[in-house]
Amino acid sequence: MTNSLKNLIHPDIKHVLDEIYQVSRNQKIQIYVVGGFVRDLILNKSGKDIDFVVIGDAIEFTQNIHNTLPVSEPVFFPKFGTAMLQYKNYHLEFVNAREELYDPSSRKPEVVQTDLLSDLSRRDFTINTLAMDITPKDFGKIIDPYNGISDIKDKIIRTPLEPEKTFSDDPLRMMRAIRFATTLNFKIETITLNAINNVSQRLEIISQERITDEFNKILMSPQPSIGLELLDSCNLLNQFIPEFVNAKGIEQKFEHHHKDVFYHTLQVIDQISLQTDKLHLRLAALFHDIAKPKTKRFSEETGWTFHGHEVVGEKMTSSILKRMKYSNEILNYVKKIVRLHLRPMALVNEEVTDSAIRRLLFLAGEDFEDLMVLCRADITSKNPKKVKKYLKNYEIVVKKAIEVEKRDHMRAFKSPVDGNEIMQKFNLEPGPIIGKIKKFIEEAILEGTIPNEHDAAFEYLLKNRACFK
Repeated sequence: MTNSLKNLIHPDIKHVLDEIYQVSRNQKIQIYVVGGFVRDLILNKSGKDIDFVVIGDAIEFTQNIHNTLPVSEPVFFPKFGTAMLQYKNYHLEFVNAREELYDPSSRKPEVVQTDLLSDLSRRDFTINTLAMDITPKDFGKIIDPYNGISDIKDKIIRTPLEPEKTFSDDPLRMMRAIRFATTLNFKIETITLNAINNVSQRLEIISQERITDEFNKILMSPQPSIGLELLDSCNLLNQFIPEFVNAKGIEQKFEHHHKDVFYHTLQVIDQISLQTDKLHLRLAALFHDIAKPKTKRFSEETGWTFHGHEVVGEKMTSSILKRMKYSNEILNYVKKIVRLHLRPMALVNEEVTDSAIRRLLFLAGEDFEDLMVLCRADITSKNPKKVKKYLKNYEIVVKKAIEVEKRDHMRAFKSPVDGNEIMQKFNLEPGPIIGKIKKFIEEAILEGTIPNEHDAAFEYLLKNRACFK
C-alpha cells in the first residue's frame, strides 16, 4: 500500500481541496483531510462528505472560506469548534484539532484544542485515524500514526487507544464498531470485541435516537445478519430490542422455516435485503415473527403453533417502534405488513374467491408488492423443490391479484359515493352514521355484490336505505 493517495483522487475533488488549501495558506493555518473520506479512498470508494481538521480556529477558518469561495451559508457549532458548508456538491466539515474529556455519567465531552496527532488518537477506530496532506508539495500523503492502512488491508476493526476506555467514554462507538464490521465486512479484533462485551451496559447513557440511527445503518448493510448477530453476542441488542432476542431457541415446525425463530428471521432479513433497499421493508422482515415467543403453543398433531402471532405482532411492533423513536410513517407501514404477512399464503388455493383477493388488495393498498417481497423472503427451506413450490404458489396469488385489481381497482380504494352526497340524498347530519353507510358500500364491493362504481353503489344504497333509518 502506497503512503500517498494522490493518484486515487478525482480531479474535481482535487480542485476543491486545492481551493481549500489556498485559503489555509493565506490564513497561515494547517489543515488536513481526515477520517472516513481517507479510509474510503483506500477502499476505492468515493463519497461527497469530506472532513477536515484545522490546527487552529475552525470557526474563523470556515468564515474565511465563506468570504473567499462561492460556498453555501456555513452552519456553526462554536461549543464544539465545528462548522459545515456545501461546496460544488460536496459536504465539507471543519473541526478544531481537539481532545475530549468525558464525565462518566454523560457522553457529552468537554472539548479542548490540541495538535493533529492528539486529535487522531481520540478517534474511534484505527481505520478512521488517517489524515491526508493537501499541501502542493505533499498532496495525498497519508499520516498514519496507528497503522490504520494495515488494518484496512487486513479488514480489522480496533481502537487506537485502550478499548474499554474508548467505549466507556463514548458508548455509541460500540454500535459504530458493529456498523463498520457489517457494512465493510471487516472483523472486530478480539480484544476490542471483548471490551464491547465488558462495558455494553454503558449504552444506556446514549439517546435512543442515536442508537436507532446506527441500527438503521446496520439494517441497510448488504448482509444485516452479520451486525444483528454481533449486536446479540455483545449484549447490545438486548438493551433496545429484547423482544427479538427472546426469539432465540423458539422452535418451529414448518417445512419452509428454520427451527429457531431468531435465526429464521436473520435469514429472512438477508434474503429481503437482496431485493430491496427500503428501510421500512427490512424492518418489517425483522418484526414479522416478533410475537412468536408470546403465542407459542404445542399441538400433538402439528407440533409448535403460533396462532394469532400476526395480530399480537402488530401490537408489539407498534410499541417497539415508538420506543425506538421511529416516525409514524414507518410505524404504520411496518405494522400493516406484519399484520398481513400470513394472508397471501392462505390464498394460494385455486378455489380462493375474488372476494378474498379484493380484501387483501384493499388492506395492503399501495404496499401489496412489498408484502409479496416479504412473503417470498419468508421462505427459508433448504429444499429447492419446496422453495420452488412456495414461490409458484405466490405467483398464483399475484396473478389473481392483477386480474382482480384490473377489474375492481381496490388498491387505492375510495368510496365511490362520498359523504356529502350521502348527507344530501338521505338528509343526514355529519356523524357516525355516514361512516357506517360508507362501510356498508365498502363491504358490498369487497364481497362482489356490486362493482366498484358510483352508479352501482348509489343504486345499492337506495335499495337498502331502510337499513339506515
